[in-house]
Amino acid sequence: MAKYTVKFVKGDYMARQEAANALKAVAYVEHHFNSGPSTAGYVSVVVGSNASQTSKNWGRWYAQAIGNAFGVKLYQPDGVVVGGFGGRGDGNLKYTRMPALLLEPLFCSNPLHAGWIRSAQGQQRLAEVLADSIRRFFPDGGTIAFSVGHKYKTSSPKDRGAEVFGGGMEADYAELVLKAAQALLEGEPAAALDQVKIRRGDALLQAIDVDPDTELRWDPVTKTLYL
Repeated sequence: MAKYTVKFVKGDYMARQEAANALKAVAYVEHHFNSGPSTAGYVSVVVGSNASQTSKNWGRWYAQAIGNAFGVKLYQPDGVVVGGFGGRGDGNLKYTRMPALLLEPLFCSNPLHAGWIRSAQGQQRLAEVLADSIRRFFPDGGTIAFSVGHKYKTSSPKDRGAEVFGGGMEADYAELVLKAAQALLEGEPAAALDQVKIRRGDALLQAIDVDPDTELRWDPVTKTLYL
């Protein structure tokens, strides 16, 4: 089974990428939360302007999985922002020699999202989606570089990012999610799950995690789906 070693890289963003390159990491993740008007709420994943197809595919999968897990829409069209928002975030990623993502799964300024961010259950679900994405796209294991957005910058040591509605700071919650993902990856790898989705038109009503080998049976008489 795959074995992962997670290393947290610190310093200014260029130094973090150089550290990940020196570690020969197979994947790089920088975790943020978004902020804006209190009604704003979507999943976005930044990849570098020079991103590989693996980075883009990984980002799309992660964005969709977060959207399904929390019932949040994707930044159009698929949640992935190549080169960042007007270039913002590009410099955080484009110097890596491995697939790299900058995550902004939820809005810390949105009261509903902030409740998930502050809760242990929400943090664990975010960590599970991240760890599952890494297992899927890097099944052979290796070193994974984690970067806590805003925190541990040499040039701005007091930076913690945006305030989270209801209390706390963005970077501190991002670090909790990454540490939870580290525990999942460095422990016994979990089996990857698929999802059965129930929709009414374009609206997602429910997403249920199931084993990929699960046989589905539809009873047209009782209109019941058996797992």
